[in-house]
Amino acid sequence: MSSLTVVFDLDGTLVDTAPDLVATLNVVLAGEGLPPVAYEAARTMVGGGARVMVERGLKANGRVLPAAEVDRMVRDFIAHYADHIAVGSQPFHGVEAALDRLAESGCRLAVCTNKLEWLSLRLLDALKLTNRFCAICGADTFGVSKPNPTILHGTIDRAGGDPARSIMIGDSMTDIATARAAGIPVIAVDFGYTEVPVTELDPDRVVSAFADLPGAIFQMLSTG
Repeated sequence: MSSLTVVFDLDGTLVDTAPDLVATLNVVLAGEGLPPVAYEAARTMVGGGARVMVERGLKANGRVLPAAEVDRMVRDFIAHYADHIAVGSQPFHGVEAALDRLAESGCRLAVCTNKLEWLSLRLLDALKLTNRFCAICGADTFGVSKPNPTILHGTIDRAGGDPARSIMIGDSMTDIATARAAGIPVIAVDFGYTEVPVTELDPDRVVSAFADLPGAIFQMLSTG
């Protein structure tokens, strides 16, 4: 039997990236003469990629700009964020111990995110987490973003895994919808960036701490 592949979302699941993403958003908005978005409101804007975050930040200010201007703001966002990617970002509590336990149990570990691949690598390099994963795939890796299931299937394939022996870990409706579309079970963490509580989004399981994640995965595996 092939080993289990555990595929993680990045922002709001593995790493608390909101401090640097929100700071970047507000720098970009300030460049347009717009006021900042409050941290708690901006936190729930994370997860769809840079363009989605910029568009949500504009919407919060009651602004809709032409696509070319949004494109420019997205370029500014990515440039600033790349230079400030791990100022305040940290793995969520218990991440490394949970990854250790999964790896020791023979699991393949991978990342599937709507963050650009090179930014994901830069972040995980800064946090010394890159080498824990067999594959790290972003919105530009396969030319599609979550919830398109192609990105999840592509990540599993790149990790050398089997979709029939895989599971997704995420924090939002996007992750749950991706897993459902891919025909893969999904566990949600309840401390991420979703506006709607994950308990209302019908994942297969919900965990509130990384310490509980390996047990939940192995229990699902044994009863699945």
